[in-house]
Amino acid sequence: MAQYYLDSSALVKRYVAERGTAWISQVCDTASGHTIYTVRVSGAEIIAALVRRSRAGSLSTLDAQTEAAQFKADLAYDYQIVEVTAALVNTAMILAERHALRGYDAVQLAAALELQTVLTASGLPALTLVSADAELNAAAAAEGLTVEDPNLHP
Repeated sequence: MAQYYLDSSALVKRYVAERGTAWISQVCDTASGHTIYTVRVSGAEIIAALVRRSRAGSLSTLDAQTEAAQFKADLAYDYQIVEVTAALVNTAMILAERHALRGYDAVQLAAALELQTVLTASGLPALTLVSADAELNAAAAAEGLTVEDPNLHP
């Protein structure tokens, strides 16, 4: 049983078939016993990604609606949510400056780092950040997190 933090670029792979989807499905399978964390804003990012793909024609409207409903159901039960707080946003601002990250990427990294601190203090297994974003992965590694890119698991 492992502790995984999935950013939206990794989590969307559970709902849209693309490189890394099979691996993400295994990681998220409840039978695996893994704990999956994400930050609250991933909800908006996943729904936005599904709608954008539908409008671009790479995903049918029906499939986008079906996957959005599935994601919302999973969000309620399958994932442990890191809430956005003033302290988390302050950390995200520092990380955005330090690593030249986009806003939500900085929030994702701040959430993973905050979670890592809590897990370590509780004596729980180390966290692995899972992201398909090379810049976020580099920043996370520089901050001392273990990183996994689902795109390396075709």
